Amino acid sequence: QVQLVESGGGLVQAGGSLRLSCAASRSTFSINVMGWHRQAPGKQRELVAGIDSGGSTNYVDSVKGRFTISRDNAKNTVYLQMTSLQPEDTAVYYCYAETFFRNRYWGQGTQVTVSS
Repeated sequence: QVQLVESGGGLVQAGGSLRLSCAASRSTFSINVMGWHRQAPGKQRELVAGIDSGGSTNYVDSVKGRFTISRDNAKNTVYLQMTSLQPEDTAVYYCYAETFFRNRYWGQGTQVTVSS
């Protein structure tokens, strides 16, 4: 089992920045992929960004150039730096972790609200 605890969400004006953090309950060396999904009201959950154990990253097109994902294995933590936030980025952001055995775990979610 892996418990994930997110932090860093909140309310920000359009054009502002936030950094989300997700701390895992055990060493991230046992985890292959970590990342973030988001779900806006009335919409399906979508992948925002992911980073694998080798440091390779992927992003949904709508956040490329604005969001940066990183991970610190020494702190068992993955981060999502979000800049140039827009109202359409408003959503609940969920951290996830996938082990090398393909088991996936989710955090409880953190709300990000961007006002226009």
